[in-house]
Amino acid sequence: MEFIKQQFNIKDLEVFSGIKAHTIRIWEKRYGILKPKRTETNIRLYDEKAFQKLMNIAFLNENGYKISRISKYTSKEIQELVLQISTSSQQSKQAVKALKLAMINFDTSLFLKTYKQAQKSKTFREIFEHVFIPLLDEIGILWQTNTINPAHEHFISHLIRQKLYVHIEGLQQENSFLKEKVFILFLPEEEIHDLGLLYLQYELLLSGYKTIFLGYNLPMKDLLLLESLHKKIVFVSYLTIKPQNLKLYLENFQKEILQYSSSEYWILGRRTEEISTKDISAQIRIFKNISHFTSSL
Repeated sequence: MEFIKQQFNIKDLEVFSGIKAHTIRIWEKRYGILKPKRTETNIRLYDEKAFQKLMNIAFLNENGYKISRISKYTSKEIQELVLQISTSSQQSKQAVKALKLAMINFDTSLFLKTYKQAQKSKTFREIFEHVFIPLLDEIGILWQTNTINPAHEHFISHLIRQKLYVHIEGLQQENSFLKEKVFILFLPEEEIHDLGLLYLQYELLLSGYKTIFLGYNLPMKDLLLLESLHKKIVFVSYLTIKPQNLKLYLENFQKEILQYSSSEYWILGRRTEEISTKDISAQIRIFKNISHFTSSL
């Protein structure tokens, strides 16, 4: 685990808060909201407190507070106001902003309050689709710009994973699987991002299917045991970063797992964008997104 980032440049602030660097400079000059340090070459540098303060200010600004008003509040008053607003009715965009703020501040309380508020007007499916997925997409961008640290992603992913486990267990306890087909969910070797896969399990259970969740980093050969235990199997993977050579992996999967059975392999996720349906067998299906997947159940 790397150390948590302690200094940020103005580009970091722009990417994470959504406020243009030009606007941040104006706010500094006109309202004195931040007082950055400067390098010998006059480059602005911001510490963690300044970073968190701007995230709070961005949150209030999106909720209708003018910067001229925000600038009159102390840092403590700004934090308290953010907490008050996060417990009031808010749309998905504000919820995403609140969860980003919870992530950067490692604030479990803010995450739980935001989630609880969203539950008043949204189903879990709507929360995942309209709040969690956009949040995870933004986290991916923040990774690319080196704005956040592994600690931030691990923190927020764990909280989302907790909510998935609760809803999955609730559906499993109903024990009313009326459909014969069994879905086996797994991720290939070196693929460890399992949030998408967990949500697919939730959707499958909601539709009345039996699921077997095998988790991440699973060697292909270990799936052969399942082939001998069940007749109607659909293997499912949500591929984010692995396998590196997906075309070759699917060819091997066809040869080792599917060739002498009636099983299928359903895949979705960013890695599938490089594969054309003409390059795969009829036993392998590619889905554009989660909505496409659920509509096929």
